[in-house]
Parts: sequence; C-alpha cells; structure tokens
Amino acid sequence: MSTGLAAVLFVVSLAATLYAAAVFAERLDHLGERLGLPEGLLGLLTAAGADAPELATAIAALATGAKSAGFGVVVGSNVFNIGAMIGVSALVCGNVRIQRDALALEGGVALGITLVVVLLVFGVLPAWAAVTLALLLLIPYAAVALRRELGARRHPEGVDMRAVLLIPPALTVIVLGSIGMVHTGLRLGHAAGVPNVLVGVLVLAVVTSLPNAYTGIRLGRARRGAALVSETMNSNTINLVGGLAIPALFVTVAGGSGLERADGIWLLVATAIALVLLAPRRGMGRAGGMLLVASWIAFAAVQGIFGS
Repeated sequence: MSTGLAAVLFVVSLAATLYAAAVFAERLDHLGERLGLPEGLLGLLTAAGADAPELATAIAALATGAKSAGFGVVVGSNVFNIGAMIGVSALVCGNVRIQRDALALEGGVALGITLVVVLLVFGVLPAWAAVTLALLLLIPYAAVALRRELGARRHPEGVDMRAVLLIPPALTVIVLGSIGMVHTGLRLGHAAGVPNVLVGVLVLAVVTSLPNAYTGIRLGRARRGAALVSETMNSNTINLVGGLAIPALFVTVAGGSGLERADGIWLLVATAIALVLLAPRRGMGRAGGMLLVASWIAFAAVQGIFGS
C-alpha cells in the first residue's frame, strides 16, 4: 500500500468512525433518557458509546501484534480524556461539581483499576490476577451504583425503536473503521519513521477520543457534573479493562520500555490529581481545569521528546 493511499484510507476510516461513534453515543444517551435512567447510569451509557473507537482501536492494534501502539492508545486516550473532558469543561463552564459520595465511588474504582493495570503493565501482576482484582472492584461498584441509581430513576417515557435499530450498524462501522485506522496509521508512522508507541499515544489515542471529548464537554455545558465525571472515569476504566487487562489473558501487553512505564505512572497520577481537584464542595474551577489541560500538553510533549 502506498503512503498516499494509506493517508486517504486513514482519513476515510477516521471520518466514518467518528460519525458512527457520535450516532452510537447519541442513540445510547437518548435511550437512557427515555428509560428514565439517572445521571450516573447515563454517564456509563454515554461512556460505553463514546468509548467504542478507543477500545476497538486498542484491541485491533494488539491483535495485529502492535503491542506498543495498543498500549499507547489506551494510556494516551485516558490522559487525554481527563484533560479534554473534565479539564476543558471546567475551563468552558467555570466549574464542574459532583457530590462527594458519588466522587468517592466513581473515582475510587477508577483509581483502583488504574493501579491494577499499571501493575500489570509493569509485570508485577499476571493477567489472571489483574482481571480478578478488576472484577473484585467492579462487581461491588456495579451493585452499589445500581442500587443508588435505581433510587433516583425517573419515570420512563416511550422509546423510539429507530434509535435502537441504529445502534448495531453504528457499532459495526466503529469496529471496521478502527481496524482501518490502526493499519493505515501504523503504515504512515513507519513511513515517517515514527515509533508505534507514538502513533498510538499522539495520533490514534487523540483522534479516537474525540467522541468522548465532545460528549464530555456537552455534559459540562449542561451542568451535569455527575454524568460528566461518571462518563470520564467509566470510559477510562472500560479502556483499561477491555483494552489491556482482558487482552493480556491472550497476548502480551506488559510495557517493555521506560517511556511506557512512565506513561502508566503519569496516568495514575493524573487520575489522582483530577479526583483531588474535584473533591472541594464547590467543585473544580477554571484553575483546576487549566492544570488538567496543561497535564495532557506536558504528557504529549514528553512523548515527542523521549519517544522519538
């Protein structure tokens, strides 16, 4: 495949994936609202829809043997999500607020899952132990969250079946488009002499995270802080478990380079900082949002300096 053809196919795959992801996320969000689901579950549904390109791209990269690119997509997407979803929302809206008990639940699980996967990537935990620990965190979280959320469930409205029928084809386009982006993105990276990890962290991670960024900022502008934080943390958890922990049962995902290990620590620290900034009763203000955005910019700069 020529470089020119690869570039065209990359753009086509990207456009198709982002459009399908927007349809997927919007339809899931619409379905959740019609069913009367509360903010936390709406955030989870939106995360599942907007997260599809990141997850499919990471799995496609690992399946093709591009381990460092798959790792880069997951970690790069998660760092980008924190800055673009929570950070930019705080900058645009001036404030992101969430109740402390909800923050403890959402953030505690996200931080725990991040630590487990970082230990997996470092080779400290075997894959089976990482998946087991993740389930030990996720099953109680699901039970507590479901009980909390059902108590706040609104009266359901009629469901538009056309919304449901659009979900399967949108998901199919997301998967196929993600596979196309991985193959063409790696081809372009090789032609330019860019390592796979940089293709994953700085290119594939960012472009596949755009649906998440869009939906996150939309929730922030609507002053739906609980749904915004839930979507961000659940999105990152889905990435880590579905994009690294579970695939590690079948393929090697442990980071071999010092940069990959540093990226894992950076994600862990960025998650902790976001939770600390959200903890005050007044929520996170513009200064906190600026810090999260600056964190991603610094992360990207480090990749460019030390990853080439």
